[in-house]
Amino acid sequence: MIIIAVIVVILLTVGIVWAIDKFIPSKFKAPISILLWIGIFALGYLTFNSVYDEIKFHNIKQERYAAVIEKLVDIRDSELAYKEVNGKFTGDYSELIKFIETGKFAIIERRDSTVLDEEKTKAYGGIVYNKEITIVDTLDFVSVKDSLFKKSTRYKSMMNIPFTKEGTKFALKAGTAGEEGKELPVFEALAWKKDILHDQPKDLIKKEENAFSVEEINGDAIKIGSMEEVKVNGNWPKVYDPIKK
Repeated sequence: MIIIAVIVVILLTVGIVWAIDKFIPSKFKAPISILLWIGIFALGYLTFNSVYDEIKFHNIKQERYAAVIEKLVDIRDSELAYKEVNGKFTGDYSELIKFIETGKFAIIERRDSTVLDEEKTKAYGGIVYNKEITIVDTLDFVSVKDSLFKKSTRYKSMMNIPFTKEGTKFALKAGTAGEEGKELPVFEALAWKKDILHDQPKDLIKKEENAFSVEEINGDAIKIGSMEEVKVNGNWPKVYDPIKK
């Protein structure tokens, strides 16, 4: 739209200059030319500002989205750890933080072995039958906090959305999804774009909420996980994927 507007302005200017030269008497050309140049500079200024505002908004948006996504990935990693130990996700930040600080992963070793299949041996009149089994040994336990965050304490504030008004948190839900009797644990954490960009021009925020492109974060929110289907990935393109710490 901006490019089209610039082209229209250029064509309009050329047309006005041609019309002045052809139809306006010489004595009126000078003042009209001055007014025309003032108009051209004004249009140029407005066009430049329009382009610059979009560029500035794009840069601000990318910076803020990257910070938001880093937090969502921390929430996702914490939720997956919680599920590994508890068999489900949680929608409670206090419970999740407590788990990070006190929870432990079991370090296990799996090994295959062969043992006597007593039922089959008995059923076949004493003919010896063996069966394969997997033996699981617990070797040790490690801290969830050390595994996920090492010495960092960023997990304590991972629920707070960067660049938003104070107290704005990621919406967090947990539950199950799937057919009855085959339900699986799911979770979802999200931040609304209008909250992340609350201090930016309203028209650009509205445009961003309607974004639809493989290079953009589509829709009006940035989220990870889903309450409708079993998935733990986010809705952003790979260009926003944070560098692993």
